[in-house]
Amino acid sequence: MIYGANGFTGQLIAREAVKRGLTPVLAGRSAEAIRPLAGELGLDSRVFGLGGSGEVLEGIRDMRLVLHCAGPFSRTQRPMLEGCLGTGTHYLDITGEHAALEALHWRGPEARQANVVAVAGVGFDVVPTDAVAVRLAEVLPSATRLRLAFRGGTLSRGTAITMAESTGEGGLSRQGGLFVREPVAARTWQVEHNGRYSTAVSIPWGDVVTAYYSTGIPTVETYLAVPPGAALVMRGNGWLAPLLRLPALQRLLAERASRAKGPTETELREGHTVVWGEVTDRAGNRRAMKLVGPDGYRFTVESALAAVGRVLAGGVPAGAWTPSQAFGAAFVTTLPGVELLQDARYA
Repeated sequence: MIYGANGFTGQLIAREAVKRGLTPVLAGRSAEAIRPLAGELGLDSRVFGLGGSGEVLEGIRDMRLVLHCAGPFSRTQRPMLEGCLGTGTHYLDITGEHAALEALHWRGPEARQANVVAVAGVGFDVVPTDAVAVRLAEVLPSATRLRLAFRGGTLSRGTAITMAESTGEGGLSRQGGLFVREPVAARTWQVEHNGRYSTAVSIPWGDVVTAYYSTGIPTVETYLAVPPGAALVMRGNGWLAPLLRLPALQRLLAERASRAKGPTETELREGHTVVWGEVTDRAGNRRAMKLVGPDGYRFTVESALAAVGRVLAGGVPAGAWTPSQAFGAAFVTTLPGVELLQDARYA
C-alpha cells in the first residue's frame, strides 16, 4: 500500500510502480483525490484517515507493507505505525523530520515482537546522507565529529508545509551524543562542487538522529547549501524564531507553503542533488566524501521502491532501523544515477 498516494511524492511513486509492473493499493484520506488516481492507473484504492486505531487497522488489513507518504510525519507517523504493529504489516516512510525519526527508533522492541520491519526516511531524506555517514565512519573509525550538507531542488507542497510548520523550532545539532537547540544557521561550512563553492548553513535535519544511530559518532551537524547572500539573511533572522511560533504567523506560513507546486517534469529529469560529508577525530585526522545523485524527488522514488523490494524479499530482520542499518551503506550506490566520491585530499 502507498498511503498518501495523492500527494506529490506519493503520485510519483505510484506512477513509477505501475511502470515497473507493480500493483500497489493506493490509499489516503480523500476519496476525491485517491479514487480518480487509482482508476487512471488501474489500481485498487482504500480511503481512510489516521484519526483512530480502528480505522487504520481496518484500512491496512491484509497488507504486507505500507509505504507511508503522508506528512507531516510528526502527526501521521504514530497512528500508521501503531496500525502496522497491530496487524503485522511492514512499515516504511519517507520522512526527514528528526522528531519522527527519533520516535521510530524507540519502537524497535515492539517491532521485533510484532515481526515487523520499520524503516523511516527511505527517500532522499535520509538515504544518501545516511550512506555517506556510514562510509565515512568506516574509513575513519576514530571519528568524533560528522558534518553533512546537501543541496536539493524545488519543494513540493507537502514538503513546504512541513518546513513551514517547523520554522519556529530553530536549529538542532547533536553534540557529544546529546541534542542541542541552537539558532538556524548558527554554523556555516564552505562546500565545493565542480569547482564552485557554496555556503552551507546549519539546519535541523533528520541525520542528527539517524547518523548517530548508524555510526555512533557523538557529534553530528547538518547543513543546507544555499545561494549567495542567503546565509547572511538566515543567520540574521535568528531573533525571529519566537515570533515564528505564534499561531497567526504559523497559519500564514502554512498558507504560503500550500502554494508550492513542486519541480516540473524537466526539473525532475535533469535536476541533481549533492551531498557532502566530512568526519574528524580528536587527533585532527579528516576524511571527506561527496555523493551526486538525481533530483531529490526522483531520488525518493528510486530509493523508496528499492526499499520496498528489499523488505518484501525478506532480507531485513524485524525491528526499527535507519536505512543503512536495514539495507547497508552500499544500497545507495545500487540506485540509478548515484555516484559516491571520496575526497582525494584526505584519502
